[in-house]
Amino acid sequence: MIPELETVVGALPTESTQQAVGYPTLFLMVALGSLVPVIPTGALVSSAGVVALHQSSPFSLLFVFLVASGAAFLGDVCLYWLGQRGVRSKNGSKWLEALTRRAAPERLAQAREKLDEHGGTVLILSRLVPAGRIPVMLACLLGKMPLKTFARGDVPACLAWAATYQLIGILGGSLFPEPWQGVVAAVALTLVISGAPAVWRRVRGRFGHGTGDATS
Repeated sequence: MIPELETVVGALPTESTQQAVGYPTLFLMVALGSLVPVIPTGALVSSAGVVALHQSSPFSLLFVFLVASGAAFLGDVCLYWLGQRGVRSKNGSKWLEALTRRAAPERLAQAREKLDEHGGTVLILSRLVPAGRIPVMLACLLGKMPLKTFARGDVPACLAWAATYQLIGILGGSLFPEPWQGVVAAVALTLVISGAPAVWRRVRGRFGHGTGDATS
């Protein structure tokens, strides 16, 4: 068994190879996930944080943080720029239409109210609240916020987002001796956090509907 184990371990990529492949992959996936909001980017960053925690390089966690926040910022700015083109066009655009479909009317109304009250600082909260980024971005687009203003507010938002999800990964990785166990825990926790608001809204909607039926 021991010789077989040594053979398997020897066949694994070295740490430098993992980093050379992992960082560009993380950047690409997070940027793509920010541009096309279907990829669970938070889970990617948490998983990368677990892997970095178990690496020997003292800068692994820093690199994950910089790569993740930079990719998120790039994806946000590109998506906002594409949305601006739709706002300026008489016929709109598929990007603006996609943003509109993903923003519930009540969430959009709340986002526009918060934007009026707090300005660009609401972008930070939108990145930290699950499913909060798109309504706030759409509110910024409809409010004709300039791209430069959006970008300035999005920088601390992406930094806070990357730090939060990397911290989830670090916590998950520190609880288990094996990296894969930490990855599973971090991904599970990230998915629970991301899905909790949707579940709560559904339960609250059913409860409110049931109460209305009972009292009518």
